[in-house]
Amino acid sequence: MAKRPTVYDVAERAGVSIATVSFTFRRPDRVRNSTREAVLAAARALGYLPSASARGLADGRTGALGLYSFDYLLDGAHHDQAVGVPAVDTDAGASASHDDPNEGFRLFPLYVDEVQRGVELECWRRGYALMIGGGSHVSREAVVTDVAGRVDGLAVFPRTVPHDVLKHISRRIPVVEVSEPSDEDALSHVTVDNFTGMRALTEHLVQDHGLRDLLFIGTSVMSDIEARFKGFQASLHAAGLRVARQPLALRGDVGNPAAMIIGDLVGAKTLPEGVVCATDQDALAIMDALADAGIDVPRQVAVTGFDGIVAGCIARPTLTTVRQPMEQMGRAVVDILIKRLAHPEDPPLSRQLPVQILLRESCGCRTALAH
Repeated sequence: MAKRPTVYDVAERAGVSIATVSFTFRRPDRVRNSTREAVLAAARALGYLPSASARGLADGRTGALGLYSFDYLLDGAHHDQAVGVPAVDTDAGASASHDDPNEGFRLFPLYVDEVQRGVELECWRRGYALMIGGGSHVSREAVVTDVAGRVDGLAVFPRTVPHDVLKHISRRIPVVEVSEPSDEDALSHVTVDNFTGMRALTEHLVQDHGLRDLLFIGTSVMSDIEARFKGFQASLHAAGLRVARQPLALRGDVGNPAAMIIGDLVGAKTLPEGVVCATDQDALAIMDALADAGIDVPRQVAVTGFDGIVAGCIARPTLTTVRQPMEQMGRAVVDILIKRLAHPEDPPLSRQLPVQILLRESCGCRTALAH
């Protein structure tokens, strides 16, 4: 087998330094066009490919960042959380059946997808490769540890990896969680102003629409959603209204948890004036369940979400929500990881981004307003 060409061979053929060859592949924006083309031509002629392992031996870095994520459609535990808009049967002129939560649904980018896109774009802009790992039914710890061993820094979504595993990984490489920090956390975080966003949205329902009986749906296990629930509680408390102690969670062990909740509320004649959902995914599922039960949104029940995913824009009615700057969150993750790599002795960093209230039809607003 012929000897594999090295960075020295490319540098000699192109008439440049080995540093210039390295920059051509890792930071092409920093190399003049003519020089970059000469290096690439030399690499093609020699059959050269950059070696991550060789680069690691040289500077202890891989030039790659990791993102540990999850996929709602690949993970059976999340099968009932797929988001979409009911497909219309053009022959019959009616919405598709919702007996199966995913039947007749067109899928759209979710919160995770949009944050991941921001990570990808910023890695590309900053000259880093990106390795993406996902949940494993066998061992999440094994998968995330394998990813961590191949990269310079790691970003993770909430509740994808046990906290003790993340703390172990953070002793060797920087780790950033895309979530609200908890009291016990010692990791870097990127989050949004969950509390203020949900409080403002709830105030809109109370003050502008005169709603007094509101129900919050979401799981308080996640720190982001816990912060949103506290914002919801604060708004009701300020208005002198009854404040629930716990949110009502969508159960993951039933086929259609939204339909079960709405069925229980209708059966008990306790349907509220408004349903405030912790996520857009929950809100869209609740709106479908209400429609199936013959309940008009927003005339009989107002519904709101939190995230600002694309599906909410084209749902009928369009979804009132709090939009997170999801792409910017992904970019901020990369920025923090790179800063931590440059100054590993510094304490963990946290960054909180602002949110935007989007007033649409599902709360009773007829025009798309933002404030």
